Amino acid sequence: PHQPMSGFPCHPALDSPPSGVSTLPTCRITGPPMPNHASLVTAAMLAIGDELLSGRTKDKNIGHLAEMLTLSGIDLKEVRIVGDEEDEIVAALNALRSRYDYVFTSGGIGPTHDDITADAIGKAFGVAVAHDEKAMALMGEMYKKRDMEFNEARQRMARMPVGSVHIDNPVSVAPGFNIGNVYVMAGVPSIFQAMLDNVLPTLRTGARMLSSTVHCPFGEGEIGSALGAVQKAHPDTVIGSYPKFDGKTYSTDLVIRARSEAALEAAAAAV
Repeated sequence: PHQPMSGFPCHPALDSPPSGVSTLPTCRITGPPMPNHASLVTAAMLAIGDELLSGRTKDKNIGHLAEMLTLSGIDLKEVRIVGDEEDEIVAALNALRSRYDYVFTSGGIGPTHDDITADAIGKAFGVAVAHDEKAMALMGEMYKKRDMEFNEARQRMARMPVGSVHIDNPVSVAPGFNIGNVYVMAGVPSIFQAMLDNVLPTLRTGARMLSSTVHCPFGEGEIGSALGAVQKAHPDTVIGSYPKFDGKTYSTDLVIRARSEAALEAAAAAV
């Protein structure tokens, strides 16, 4: 295990909050962004729904996507949340899909009038949106088995931009879809996760990010300058600083991330 940092003067007052003020953990990333390796694969997420912005629904998909992409060697670089407004969805999607290798969306593909994601995606790509024949057959059969009417509202879930490829939904049958570098999935977490499981094996992946954590018994205010020097000397790594306070003293967890074991070990040893 790596040894904690030592040799820094101790000035607890620099990191002590004012009397009666509680502190919450924050994260600071020291140094320049990771270099643009050829093996880097990037992604963004667009979460859609008024209920997310109002706080009525607490998002559970962003964290799951971030975790699964990290494990797959894909860097989630940006997340945006937009309401159920077609022009806003189109603008956000076009900005993200032109910048990143993959874009994943959640929400807005249900049976109600405010589920407008399919129409917005079609508008962004400049293609028509229609009831997909395969989706209609799958869903028609499912509702027939359940002895439920496959009505107009439910048929909305079979609409997708012309030329899209299905994303299978093993939970409730109604498929998501893929068009270009955009993957459109449900907002319900269990369905989103099941769809993502089907998508991930089809994606191009990059070198996975490795990480190592070093516990430092000093606060950020005491180690900031020296830590910056370490980061500058190891540009192929990213060093994250996560302060902690146990009610009496400050400490810091330093998380070093790199795509090569050698770079990771060198930076950890320097820390």
